[in-house]
Amino acid sequence: MKVIETTLPGVLRVIPDLFRDDRGFFMETYHAGKFKALGLPEIFLQDNHSRSGKGILRGLHFQKTRQQGKLVRVVAGSLFDVAVDIRQGSATFGRWYGQVLTAESPEFLYIPEGFAHGFYSLSDNTELVYKCTELYDPSDEGGILWSDPDIAIKWPGETPTISQKDALYPFLCNLSPENLPRHNPA
Repeated sequence: MKVIETTLPGVLRVIPDLFRDDRGFFMETYHAGKFKALGLPEIFLQDNHSRSGKGILRGLHFQKTRQQGKLVRVVAGSLFDVAVDIRQGSATFGRWYGQVLTAESPEFLYIPEGFAHGFYSLSDNTELVYKCTELYDPSDEGGILWSDPDIAIKWPGETPTISQKDALYPFLCNLSPENLPRHNPA
């Protein structure tokens, strides 16, 4: 397993060791000791599984105080996964990183606490599974409008299908400071 830095500090590509043969493949999706050695969280409190049709966009989501780090991977289909730095005081505040994840080329994306997360499904029946470092709390949920012009994410495809809730999220600049995490450099 190896870790590759992205253009946003803390957002990491995690490449698992994949063992293929004529029967299929095998890979470890989680190993506490290896994660710790690579600087990844070794404790996750919740696992989630999401299925979406082609053209569905979910996000941009975050939790206001009970922030979640997320380890995401695609187990069916493909999607464009996005992380947005929303940490007040961060040198990369408002910047985004996006990457295509597919089931055929298993790779994880680690999105640390202090980032909003969203994705756009590129195929029918795309399935995303992700581990979270904190439990989901619906009363603590926050979001940013997927099409915020100041963030200017270059989403692939046509105009997405989004939920009514996601369509009503504000722009990042309209969020009050108490609803955003602070950047705490190590």
